[in-house]
This record gives sequence, C-alpha cells and structure tokens, in this order.
Amino acid sequence: MKSKITVALAGNPNSGKTTIFNNLTGARQHVGNYPGVTVEKKEGFCEYEGREIRIVDLPGTYSLTAYSAEELVARNFIVDEKPNVVVDIIDSSNLERNLYLAVQLMEIGLPLVLVFNMSDEVRERGYEFDIERFSQFFNAPVVKTVGHKGEGMDELMEKIIAAASRRGESRDQLVVNYGAEVEEEIKKIMSMLKEHFRMTDRYGTRWLALKLLENDRDVWEKVNSGEINGQVEKSAARIEKMLGEHPETVIAGGRYGFISGACQEAVRSTIEIRHTISDRIDSVITNRILGIPIFLGLMYLVFALTFTLGDPPMGWIEGLFKWFGDVVRGWWPEGSGSLIRSLLVDGIIGGAGGVIVFLPNILLLFFAIAILEDSGYMARAAFIMDRLMHKIGLHGKSFIPMLVGFGCSVPAIMATRTLENGRDRLVTMLVVPLMSCGARLPIYALIIPAFFPQVWHAPMLWIIYVIGILLAILSAKVLRSTIFRGESIPFVMELPPYRMPTFRGVLTHMWQRGWLYLKKAGTIILSISILLWAMTTFPGLPDEDSGRFEKEKQSVQTSMVDEKERSARIAAIDDARKEAELRTSIAGRIGHALEPVLKPMGFDWKIGTALIGAFAAKEVFVAQMGIVYSVGEADEGSKTLREKLKDSYSSLVGFCIMLFCLISAPCMATIAITRRESNSWGWALFQLAGLTVLAWVITVIIYQTGSMLGIGI
Repeated sequence: MKSKITVALAGNPNSGKTTIFNNLTGARQHVGNYPGVTVEKKEGFCEYEGREIRIVDLPGTYSLTAYSAEELVARNFIVDEKPNVVVDIIDSSNLERNLYLAVQLMEIGLPLVLVFNMSDEVRERGYEFDIERFSQFFNAPVVKTVGHKGEGMDELMEKIIAAASRRGESRDQLVVNYGAEVEEEIKKIMSMLKEHFRMTDRYGTRWLALKLLENDRDVWEKVNSGEINGQVEKSAARIEKMLGEHPETVIAGGRYGFISGACQEAVRSTIEIRHTISDRIDSVITNRILGIPIFLGLMYLVFALTFTLGDPPMGWIEGLFKWFGDVVRGWWPEGSGSLIRSLLVDGIIGGAGGVIVFLPNILLLFFAIAILEDSGYMARAAFIMDRLMHKIGLHGKSFIPMLVGFGCSVPAIMATRTLENGRDRLVTMLVVPLMSCGARLPIYALIIPAFFPQVWHAPMLWIIYVIGILLAILSAKVLRSTIFRGESIPFVMELPPYRMPTFRGVLTHMWQRGWLYLKKAGTIILSISILLWAMTTFPGLPDEDSGRFEKEKQSVQTSMVDEKERSARIAAIDDARKEAELRTSIAGRIGHALEPVLKPMGFDWKIGTALIGAFAAKEVFVAQMGIVYSVGEADEGSKTLREKLKDSYSSLVGFCIMLFCLISAPCMATIAITRRESNSWGWALFQLAGLTVLAWVITVIIYQTGSMLGIGI
C-alpha cells in the first residue's frame, strides 16, 4: 500500500501558486467549496517515489491573521488539519512582502518548504539569493522554481518528501523576537494558557499567545476564557502604554524587521538597477493621460478578434447543426410523429445548438482576456481605473470583480469577498451584472451581424461593453452617494512584473471558462429550451383553425397555377399557421400580456417571449428567438434567423434589444449568488428590480429619441 502525504500549498495572490499546483497535479484535480463558506477548495493528486501525494491549493492570502474568509480558511486548514508539509509559494521578485506569510507559517511549527518562484525574473533584474542562508533563517528548505516553464518541480517534490519524513522529529523552532516588552507579555499569556486552556498541544502555546495579542477574533472565540482574556487585555494595554502602538502593529513590525534583516544578509545585487522593463512599460501603460485610451483600445482589439476570427467556425457549427436537424427530421415520414420531431429538432437541437454555435466567439474572448491577465496587464487595468473608482467612492479593488464580470457575473460576485469594507462589497455586488458577461455575447453575435454591416461589427460590440462599464460606474456613484454613504478604505495595489503568457496557461484558462459555458448549454439551457419549446407548442391551435389552414393548403395544391406560385402560397400559409400557433401558445399569451410594457421600447410579443427565457439564462434568448421564428424547421431555401430578424425589425430595435439585455435583470444564477454572498433576499431582489427598471427606462429613452430622429427606421 502506498504511503500518503498531505501537502498544503500556500502563497500570496499572483505568486504563481496555481501554475505550480497545475504542474504538480495535472488533470487529477477536484474543485469545490469549503463547508459553510463561498471560498473555492482545490485539491489534486500526484505520485512520486512510490508515495501518493494529496495537494490542497489553499486560497491566496497575504497573511494568516483571519480578517477575510480566505485567510480564515487557509489558517484553519493548516492549524486544524495539520498537513504533513506546508509549501509556501513566494514571488521572489517581490520578496519582502511575500516572506511575511512565510514568517507566520514558520511560527506555526509545521514542516515548511519555501519555493522562490519566478527566479528567472530575479536574475534578469540583477539579484542573487543565498539559498543556504535563507534556509537557515527560516529553518526550512528553499527551492528555486520557474513555474510557467516547469523548472524546479523535481527538486520541489524531493524537498516535500524529505520534509514529510522528518515530521515528528524534534527540531529547533525558530522564534522571531518581538522585543523585551512584548516577549514579557507573551510569556505571561503563555503561562495562563497552560493553566486554563487544554488545547495548547493542538495549537501551540506561543502561537495562541501571539494571535490573542493580535486581537484575532477566531482565536478569542476558541479560547473563550475570562482569566486568559483578562490577562490579554492587561498585556495589550501595557504594550500600548510602553511602545505607543497597538500590539498588532508592534508584532507586524517585528516580523518585517526579521524579514528585512534576512534579506540584508542573503540578497545581493549584481548590477546597478535603475529602471526595469516593467517600469518603462508602466510609464506609458499607466500614464494618467494615455492609460484609459490604451485600455479602451485594447478592449476594442479583443472584440475585433472575437468577431473576425469567430465567424468562419461559427458558420461550420451552424451548418453541422442544420445538417443534423435535417437528418433527425428525415427519420419521420411526412405527417407522422410531428410532435416528437418538433421536440428533437426545434427544442433540443435548435435550442442547445443555437447556443453552442457561439462557442468560437466565447473561446476567442476568453483567450484574449487570458493573455491580458497572464501578461500582467489586467492588474494595470485595475490600477488605471483605481483613480476613477476612488472618485465614485469605491475601493480600488472593486474594479477587479468587475473585470471578472466580463467572463461571468457569478464568480465576479463571489470575488467581492476580497473587499474588507461591507459597503464597498455590496455596491460592487449590485453593479457587477452591468459588466457584459460572456452569456450576453451570443445575443450580440446574433443581433450585430443581422442589423449592421461588417465594418460596424467590432465598433458596435465595443460600444455595448463601454456602455456597461459607464453605467456600472455611474450606478456605483449614485449608490455610494445615497444608500451606502461612507468613506472608502485606502488600498495599495500591487503591480506584478510583465510576463510572457505561456500557450499552455492561456489555453487552460480559456478552456476552463469555455467548459463552464458548455456545461451550462448542456444542462440549464437545454432544460430551459425544452420548457420554452413546450410553452411555444401547447396548447396548439383549435380544431376549427387548424382545419381552415389545411383547407387553404389543399385549395392551393389543386389550383391551376404554376409550381413556383403554388410553393410560394403554401409557404405563406405555413408561416401564417406557425404565427397563429405561437400567438395562441402559453408563451405567446404571456408575450401579448407584456406587450403594453414592451411597446415603448420598440419590442413586440415575440421579443417578449424570448426575454422571459433570458431571465433564466441570457443565452436562452437566442434559442428562444429561433423557436419563435421556427428556424429549426426551415428547409434549405428558407431565410436564416438573422434574415428574419432583419426583415421584422429596424436596426434601432436591434440595438435596443442588446441594450435591454445588457442592463436588465441578470440570470437566475446571479440573483441566487447575490442572495448567498449578501446573506439577504432583500439585496438580491433590489438588484433584480433595480436593474430591470433601469433597463426599461434607458431603452425607452433611446428608442423614443431614435424614432423621433429617424435613426435606424
């Protein structure tokens, strides 16, 4: 039987931890959530020298003082689960900041391995590390790696095995000295803990004393002793009186002092460093004048790439599904099994296929965004927008969930948990859906080519995305000035050095997001497509109306007209019958009931029925429009869905459809995650109602103004 080792992978955000996790575990990964919290849990497995190794990728965190859910989860896993080895992934190009977590891990006393990642960048900057000295200072082996190239993985595995084999051996625990005053109070608290707290063996007496002095609420709740709490309060007051600072500040200063001393001893510069390449690029990219135009220009290029390269494969997929639909339709003789045939062709193939056809656009968009993220530019985009975010009263970090919102609103809302301030978090959560998510892209990919010439495809997509960004910023300003008044917390934003994205890394990020879209198409969207098919099919035409259409067809078939005119008349009768069937269906009746509300926006009952489905999932709008216009049953000579839309509506209505879908209530999943993250149905329903009303008001203004000016008529 193979021996098993549990390894906890810790590290700061942007340290390359995920890349190393992927290198070690490959495809053997499982993703879920930690019990009771919305923090993602990632586990992977690998084998080395006959041992099975379970690797737990802890949430990225700067510290183990439990201020956020990520810090609490990471700390509790290490302290409570006691893995065989803790591996701390360190961005060695930002050494002092990253080593703060290493000091805290060292103080816990578990076997520790330090990974100095991105060591190639350090060499390029002209620095050398004395690895042996660092190993002595932190009482832990140190491994140099280049994660994106896979360098150093074998040595890392060897150090993990060696560290695990030494677990349980007595070893000198390195202790940071916090000065005579603090150390004296630590001893007093340790004495009280040994006397009144039974779990010192599990947590470590000195570590508990430090956490209590740092006012760690989670540890206070665990200890929950009047005698100990009284001693901690006396010790904290004495330290503050003697040193003029709160113990938490003094302890943090002591750790940074230890780190600074270690770096003085073990880091040396081999050349005179003036300005790195990143600094020179940032002088242009983050320039106060050029920063925002460059950001908007890059986003425009992303959308141009999405449409230009996405059109050919979209055509191939569209042709494949049309061929498959024709094959399935051919399984039934004319006039038999029409209901089952319609379900398969229009409901299932037409529904899910109408969404999958936009997969090339989705993958290309995610591919381009992954390049911007992995290169380090997205952090600059957040930095550029930080100035604007502060002007509207939001935290600089708030723009990061908004950027995530370009992919999907659900993980974007979950990303707001990194915001410490409750007001900032709620405001960001409420406005994130205004960032145009990937689910809306199929709607744009349907509407834009239908109503606008090729030269306007990328500009129109760019305009829609910019409108979303501007509305999100404006809405946040209004909310922060009214419901959520208060000061925003200052924030220092780190800018990682620029890196050349790896092809493997970009493809992995693209596929992970694309797979989520495919799973959605294969489950939620397929189910909704079938439901919407039923709503557009039943209860069917009354017998007398059905008989009337049949008589009209028979009359035309026996009439003395040429074949071409006969075919045209029969097609017109079939179209009239389909519209009558849809008008009397459940969906048609709901759409007609909504028409007084929809008409000021230029929408009819057909668009209304599609918008009902779009609330369940935005992509369903496309599938529902295909069902509404019976494209699934169209033969080779029939018009495509885009042509039917162009024949039915003006370009102004087409733009208003995109605008309403951009602003209106997000999908059901977004409302559900808002409720979970805010822990309130009130805020979730406020988001639902507020965005829907905002969408209606803006779309009505645009349509009515455009109609008066004769635009797109």
